[in-house]
Amino acid sequence: MKKLLAPLLSAAMLLCLTACGAPKKAETSLFAMDTYMTLVAYGDGADDALTDAARTINELEQLLSRTREDSDVWRINHGGGQVNPTTVQLVEQAIRFSDETDGAFDITIAPLVDLWAINSDAPHIPSQAEIDSLLPLVGSDRITPNGKTVTLDSGCAIDLGGIAKGYTSDRVKEIFARHGIKSGTVSLGGNVYVCGTRPDGKPWNVAVQDPRGGGYACTLTLTDTFAVTSGGYQRYFTAEDGTIYQHIIDPATGYPAQSDLLSVTVVCPDGTRADAYSTALYVMGEEAAIRFWESQGSDPFEMVLITADGRIVCTPGLTDHFIRQEDASYEVQFLSR
Repeated sequence: MKKLLAPLLSAAMLLCLTACGAPKKAETSLFAMDTYMTLVAYGDGADDALTDAARTINELEQLLSRTREDSDVWRINHGGGQVNPTTVQLVEQAIRFSDETDGAFDITIAPLVDLWAINSDAPHIPSQAEIDSLLPLVGSDRITPNGKTVTLDSGCAIDLGGIAKGYTSDRVKEIFARHGIKSGTVSLGGNVYVCGTRPDGKPWNVAVQDPRGGGYACTLTLTDTFAVTSGGYQRYFTAEDGTIYQHIIDPATGYPAQSDLLSVTVVCPDGTRADAYSTALYVMGEEAAIRFWESQGSDPFEMVLITADGRIVCTPGLTDHFIRQEDASYEVQFLSR
């Protein structure tokens, strides 16, 4: 079996900035949370903002990594104990998102992730008996956050990989605000945050990758918001019989999600929420994702669904922000409220 990796960035930034009279620009790149990250800031406080942001990203990785033996998540998964308030807060948010999505997003899938090992050099196709033995360990009711501690039912383990980068982008937004940054971009793998507008006052162009191959499926013109993309095309492996197993596990079945969607991009002012929702909606599939969007009422979000049958389905709030990619052969549909 061969493991194949799709491009790391499922939503990329297209920067078209005027050089004349532009404010001071600072840029930094780093590898953290198993992905390449690029941060750009404009303004007098840009250097300090990026230094602060990079330090915070590394600190969060130390807390939230499942593989570091000195991390909070490692401690939780190996008997519990006191952890950082940040970790408790994020676990509590994850439980809330799991409840909201009827378990389509669930951080207790860690044992199943390990069983399949799709992101490793030795992926494994488990038997139904192996999967059935682990499914009882999945569910947000297996987690008990209590003040400064998080405990799990026996045999359970958590993985915050589906929410950590979204939370990190929220923290970077706070850092930019603290340093007076009014223009900038943050790309943490498939998680993009655009701060304010471009230095020329125009919206940022955020391109959504075409999951069927190279290039972009569409571009969104956005200001001061988050755009997070999830999809099975990002990381997967192909078995000897030609079956493709992608890395997003369905908590209900214990198998890689069998979705009629190729990718989901969620746009909203909360990076943590966008991260959790993008995964959950991909697991749900098109019809359930649309019903979930319709149910949001007073706290809406926008989304772009790219379907396996060749359509791009967008929510109406993106109508004036959507740019069709001429060389992408998708039928574009806009939902109505």
